[in-house]
Amino acid sequence: MDIPVFILAGLLVHCVFLVSIFDIYFSSPLVHGMTPQQTPLPPPAKRLVLFVADGLRADSLYELNSNGTPRAPYLRSILENNGSWGISHTRVPTESRPGHVALIAGFYEDVSAVAKGWKENPVEFDSVFNESKYTWSWGSPDILPMFAKGATGDHVYTFCYAAESEDFGAEDAAKLDIWVFDHVKSFFNSSRSNQTLFSALNEEKVVLFLHLLGIDTNGHAHRPNSREYQENIKQVDEGVKEIASLIDDFYGNDGKTAFILTSDHGMTDWGSHGAGHPSETLTPLIVWGAGVNYPQQVTSQFFEDNFLKEWKLENLKRIDVNQADVAPLMASLIGVPFPLNSVGTLPLEYLNSSAHFKAESMFTNAVQILEQFKVKMSQKKKTTLSFLFTPFKPLSDFEQINLLKKIRLYIQQQKYDEAVALCKTLINLALEGLSYYHKYDRLFLGLSIAVGFVGWTTYVILVIIKAHTNLTKTVPTNEKKSTVLFYSFASAGMIIAFFLLIQTCPWTYYVYCLLPVPVWYAVLREIPVIQDLATNVLSLHMGQSIGFLLVCILGIEILVFSFFYRSALTIGLLVFAGWPVITQLWIQAKTKALIWTLLCVLLAVFPLMPVVGREPNIPLVIAAGLLTLLISFFSLASLCKSENKYRDNEDLKVYFYQMFSVALSTYVVSSTHNSLKNKQGLPVMNQIISWMTLVSSPVLLLLSPTFLFQRLFSILLSLMSTYLLFSTGYEALFPLALFGLMFAWINMEQEALQHYGLSLKPKLAVFNFTCAVDITQFRQLHLDDVRRSFFFVFFIVTAFFGTGNIASINSFDPASVYCFLTVFSPFMMGGLLLLKVAIPFVLVSCAFEAVQVTTQLSSKSLFLIVLVISDIMALHFFFLVQDYGSWLDIGTSISHYVLVMSLTIFMMVMNGLAQLLTTQRLGHPRRTKHHST
Repeated sequence: MDIPVFILAGLLVHCVFLVSIFDIYFSSPLVHGMTPQQTPLPPPAKRLVLFVADGLRADSLYELNSNGTPRAPYLRSILENNGSWGISHTRVPTESRPGHVALIAGFYEDVSAVAKGWKENPVEFDSVFNESKYTWSWGSPDILPMFAKGATGDHVYTFCYAAESEDFGAEDAAKLDIWVFDHVKSFFNSSRSNQTLFSALNEEKVVLFLHLLGIDTNGHAHRPNSREYQENIKQVDEGVKEIASLIDDFYGNDGKTAFILTSDHGMTDWGSHGAGHPSETLTPLIVWGAGVNYPQQVTSQFFEDNFLKEWKLENLKRIDVNQADVAPLMASLIGVPFPLNSVGTLPLEYLNSSAHFKAESMFTNAVQILEQFKVKMSQKKKTTLSFLFTPFKPLSDFEQINLLKKIRLYIQQQKYDEAVALCKTLINLALEGLSYYHKYDRLFLGLSIAVGFVGWTTYVILVIIKAHTNLTKTVPTNEKKSTVLFYSFASAGMIIAFFLLIQTCPWTYYVYCLLPVPVWYAVLREIPVIQDLATNVLSLHMGQSIGFLLVCILGIEILVFSFFYRSALTIGLLVFAGWPVITQLWIQAKTKALIWTLLCVLLAVFPLMPVVGREPNIPLVIAAGLLTLLISFFSLASLCKSENKYRDNEDLKVYFYQMFSVALSTYVVSSTHNSLKNKQGLPVMNQIISWMTLVSSPVLLLLSPTFLFQRLFSILLSLMSTYLLFSTGYEALFPLALFGLMFAWINMEQEALQHYGLSLKPKLAVFNFTCAVDITQFRQLHLDDVRRSFFFVFFIVTAFFGTGNIASINSFDPASVYCFLTVFSPFMMGGLLLLKVAIPFVLVSCAFEAVQVTTQLSSKSLFLIVLVISDIMALHFFFLVQDYGSWLDIGTSISHYVLVMSLTIFMMVMNGLAQLLTTQRLGHPRRTKHHST
């Protein structure tokens, strides 16, 4: 296969493997075509006021101040004297959009919804707002529009502030909440002189939604334990008190208003959210007003989190719910149909209603979820051959009718407790059935992908052995056997396609099921190579073969382990430190071996450090900038002193510009963080310099000479000037330590090459990346090249996890991008954070490019070994993906698989980028000087 075709095929195959995980494990659970279900009895409330304090942690609201006073006095008095309280348990991803969808629509979006983040709904879904007579909402332009645009008709009204107001660097983000409270007050005041609005407000089934973003913004900017975050909670408490009083006065204290205060998600101590840590998934829920139970005194109650004693609330009944349960609670209080896609269970303990009302409401809830089950079953039945269809037996048609009849009978006989218990059984069965049909094709699709995965990895190994080693001899192809093989696989493909066609499967199923056919055809075409390989392996010393295999397995397992425990990277680096001793390399290069060992030990410290962003430390960033400048001065001094006839004095100017850029970045970081600390916002000049540095760094890099050491030095300066702007702590030192080790690696590989007698040692000082390497000089792969490739993959993983676990959404720190922007812009911020993550990656890729070229290997041969290693890792994570257990486990398992697959695709792209950064040069055409390698 030609190299471009092979790369294209590799990219395509890996993209399919990556996307498949969302189809197999995390496709959308929504179904359409259900009938709305509404409680037949009159509701206790005419209107509902929903306060969502974005980013408010449960413990931050409920715990007392150090002097024993409540943080939110009004809300504390409500839960002690007037209403019911508890904790709402959210799910991953703990982001604003999925959290609000769960609260207001009653269902959990699939994990991929985090990518849609803060945009309007990509699919149609029903919500409490849609079912209401009128909904008025105030707050963020990132949240409100998605419920207005998803609503049928024109009865959901939104009032939003400008997106630019969501500024992490602002003097005080609490102004966002004050804006909401002020606008609600003026709205009610204006309604007195607006008869149409006054009449609408006095209708039944009215919802008022106040989205309060200040707490979340202050949490990101200052951390949840900060004075600003806690002061904001107090301001929200005062605002809620004023609005509740205003509404009660407006309606003449008619006792027909229900109030709910909750949050969409919590926040970690370091000011981020998205994953499944308890600080992110535990949110407060306080309900009071019409139809709501008063506080219930208890003598004892047990919860695993042991918060009750800490909050001094052990004698007040705590009622915990899942976040999706809030939607049916709201629907029940104001008597609107339950949202069609809701999977929440009505928390009856919050209701202060008759037993009859509770039973009827629970029955409505059960029928509404059963409707979804019936639609899901019907859809799956249509797309499966009748003799292959396996129904969900615990909820057969007979069982459904039987349960519904029993419940209705119990209600008629006024056996309300028995009716409620049976409703809960029906709800649990319907939810199990929904999950069963949602996962119906999982095993079938998972096996298809796994077979394709194994086939592709086997094919790549065969390509390596056939084209880049001397292990096999060329065997003429048997045309007759090839033709039979081709028609056999073509027939198999047609049978699979026909089988999928008659079941009217989605087009993606064709891709997943047909992919293994050409892959395994390509493998079986190489049967002579497999036979040759088997003969050669059997002729080898069995102990050596098994030993080599065990070392390979151990190496890959350490890499897999490092995704869960960063300390595994420390162990790996300490083993690397002993590599020159184990292989006797230190005898011929004592100084280089000592430098390598010291740098391995130095880099091994970073994975033991806490994840970046938890504790900002700007002095360390400044120290990293100054250290970079110090190293630069010494490097330039040695370059000037050396009698290098290839040095051009004009080139020194480029280095001075780059050093100036590093100095400027160091100043900008210090100045920006001081300005934000003093609540003066992001200085415009600093923002301009940051963006100019980001754009100019790669240009300056391409102006530098292409001699090996000089170009790599220029790459370091360019990347450091940008990386410093993204840094908030010790991670600023990481690229320096990594680059030092990469530099030592290039030198050690030369020694290894000479040690094994594979090549003469080239003069690295005068090696030029642009020198045309004669293809005839490329050598065949040696066993030691597997070790080289493993080093590269290990260093890539170290570049990713060395300063934090980016597989967790909550390890991103918005403070990293404050030199560029402070106004909330999720996709721009996400892009900049990914660029920060990619910079160490680029350093390793450029070093690997230098290793490939200086060890006289074609870039394809080493890269293929890298591909095999990363694919074996990916196969590990494919089988480790789960959608059950704790939400932290689910989020981690999917992010690991996505990360390792993205790494593989990204490495293909990085391979080309590294070649561009090392070989290309801007400027006037100059006479290229070729030197022997």
